[in-house]
Amino acid sequence: MSGRLSVGVDATASHSAQSEGTRAGPVHAVVFDIGGSIYDDERFVEALYRAVHELADDFDESAFWSLYEAEREGGAGLRTAFARRFLRDGDVALLRAHIARHWAYPVESLYPDVAPVLRALADDYRLGILSNSPPQVRDALRRDGLSPLFGAVVLGGVDSAEKPAAEAFRTVLDRLGVPAERAVHVGNRLDADVRGASRAGLRTVWMLRGEAPPAPGRHDLAQADAVITSLTGLPAALSRLAGDTPPRHPRRAPVSALDITGQYRTRQRLAVMNAASVRLGTTLDVSETAREFTRVAVDHFSDFAAVDLFEDVLRSGTSPARHGEPQLLRAAQSSVLDDCPESAARPGLPCRYHPLSPMARALTADTPSGHWADDRDVRQWLGNDPRYAAILRLHRVHSLITAPLLARGTLLGVVHCMRHRTPDVFDTDDILLAREITTRAALAIDNARRYARERSTSLALQRSLLPRRRVRLSAADIATRYVPAESSAGVGGDWFDVIPLSGARVGLMVGDVVGHGIEASATMGRLRTAALTLADIDIPPDELLTHLDDLVLRLDEEEYAARRGTPAQHTPVAGATCLYAVYDPVSRCCTTARAGHPAPAIVSPDGTVRFTESPQGPPLGVGGLPFETDCVELAPGSVIALYTDGLPHSAGRDLDDGLRVLGELLTGPSASLESLCDKVLRGFSPEKYEDDAVLLLARTRALSSSHIATWDVAADPADVARVRRLVTEQLADWELEELSFTTELVASELVTNAIRYARPPLTLRLIRDSALMCEVSDASSTTPHMKRSRAFDEGGRGLLLVAQLTRRWGTRYTPDGKTVWAEQDV
Repeated sequence: MSGRLSVGVDATASHSAQSEGTRAGPVHAVVFDIGGSIYDDERFVEALYRAVHELADDFDESAFWSLYEAEREGGAGLRTAFARRFLRDGDVALLRAHIARHWAYPVESLYPDVAPVLRALADDYRLGILSNSPPQVRDALRRDGLSPLFGAVVLGGVDSAEKPAAEAFRTVLDRLGVPAERAVHVGNRLDADVRGASRAGLRTVWMLRGEAPPAPGRHDLAQADAVITSLTGLPAALSRLAGDTPPRHPRRAPVSALDITGQYRTRQRLAVMNAASVRLGTTLDVSETAREFTRVAVDHFSDFAAVDLFEDVLRSGTSPARHGEPQLLRAAQSSVLDDCPESAARPGLPCRYHPLSPMARALTADTPSGHWADDRDVRQWLGNDPRYAAILRLHRVHSLITAPLLARGTLLGVVHCMRHRTPDVFDTDDILLAREITTRAALAIDNARRYARERSTSLALQRSLLPRRRVRLSAADIATRYVPAESSAGVGGDWFDVIPLSGARVGLMVGDVVGHGIEASATMGRLRTAALTLADIDIPPDELLTHLDDLVLRLDEEEYAARRGTPAQHTPVAGATCLYAVYDPVSRCCTTARAGHPAPAIVSPDGTVRFTESPQGPPLGVGGLPFETDCVELAPGSVIALYTDGLPHSAGRDLDDGLRVLGELLTGPSASLESLCDKVLRGFSPEKYEDDAVLLLARTRALSSSHIATWDVAADPADVARVRRLVTEQLADWELEELSFTTELVASELVTNAIRYARPPLTLRLIRDSALMCEVSDASSTTPHMKRSRAFDEGGRGLLLVAQLTRRWGTRYTPDGKTVWAEQDV
């Protein structure tokens, strides 16, 4: 054929008389399969599906495929048809942009090396296309000015077992008027290019572009008449098959050698290893890592892959057991067939292997091993294991590879890969490749196991150091939530506390230690213990934070001195944050002080939310800067919300936006605290909390005046008798006569001490709550202390009696002096 073809793109186009049969030689026509050789139609359809699914208001999958079947054999307006059917405004440009987002290649364009090669071939050969979607191919050819070069574009093999079927090849040849024995098919897909074309009688040229699955084996490459690595090598390959000089090529691109089987195998092995390094260990989850391995294996060199792990590796993250019979569980499996029918176990269930099986032998091996169906040891195993023999016989498994999962000297489990659809058996190169990727998989699984074990230990320590029982209080109802971090950094050091205080008051505390892991949890436990001790001596919030700040400085200095010269990592205490609030149900005042911590939110009884403007102190451990308090009077039924910054703050949301969202979630009509906690957590609802999150809600109550009795006391010992009488009368009114004797004795001792050692004014107060509290206040700052009197001492036994007769007693300081108090069980 001497001139360029001048035929149309339609399948019914005819050829001019001078273009037929004018060229001698065995190669007369070239039929291109468009399953990735020239135009990647399959990825286009996938991109179209995803784009329509994103943009459609009401996506109907059956309607999508019905429209696709109707339009793909018609004209070129595929995008227009789908935009009109599924998009509200029929915006074709919007649909095109979303398709491009999901497609690796430019929309409606050919590979860059296609056009010049096709133009060079058109001077000497008759060309045709076999495609699963002619409209898109026509668009691509028309866009690049190549439509006059082709005499046929045919839809082929849609409903056949092989896609395309041999009949589709013959249809193209009939329309070109070329016999099959004088035609060459070029492609890079195993099912269509080698098998379908050869059954149609065509010669084949295998083009190794990318990693189009399923990858060809050595047997498939041997069946091809020529192998090229790029379309630019096609003219030389065709001329070699025709025994003629190569056609003219305008770019004179270098061509590849025809025998590149060894190079291809090496390139494929490197590609699989690269895929394994990228796709394995993307998470620190043991099961997901096992699934990643099976997907890599099936995608690249196996028809079935399974990972079986020891039960304690898969479920608990602890070290594998070394005693007794090992218990293996199926962690993951993948197959080229749906639902993995060739599997003898289901994921999560035990795997029991015959002692003669390759899988059982792999547990005592150090390296992978290959096995073939006609091997003596395999036949011996299958003869004793009829269940497995039936499975392998049914699916015609001809070879398998087993490998132990060994990482850092620890046996984690076993993997096995099988081939039954791929005609090539596993060879030595495949075993070496399996060794490479199983080693990577074992390290990734071991990393996930170690992380799971450390996280489990850290979380157990963290939870053991947090409050483990709910405190019943009259001052407030309490609801709390603690959500541990799920990031790879591990559990953090957040804590909270609800502390009953004297005078029916309650202390609310939340804190956050910098860092993650076991050390952060241990540091949190030390800080919480210190904070509880300081709160127990009933000092104001600002003084408590000052003492805690000094303690943090001392702890850091001690830790630094102990670790000086050692490379061990250390989670510093400095930088921890804390908020301490004290609510008094008598005065209804909430006093707060904070050290680098977010301000609390106050929800009024009407549902409005405001964040307090309490002064922000520096984080603990900075030292030298004072802490200040803020006092807010709350209406009964108000909700105090304390939290750590792990709740509102995340990678995709800064703290200010998070606080705004928190305020919106807390706003609304009154609800139970438990449901309000759940509402807040659902409102933020990240897939994984990057840091620990604590939420503490307290709905305040006011103590009724009928439960409080207050008297002024004269600084005269004679007034003690009146105090006894007032106490007795008040307890009678409260129907607590059984406590009259002890309360009268406690009140007289406390009042007597105040008259002797303190300064007026003196006040006595009784509070009836879940306990009966007796308080004596004075204007002195001297601290009473209990001493042990000797046998013949006449005094010094007052506080000893108080301590023996009451549940607890203590002293708290006020701006005007101090209050000595004692509590009795009611």
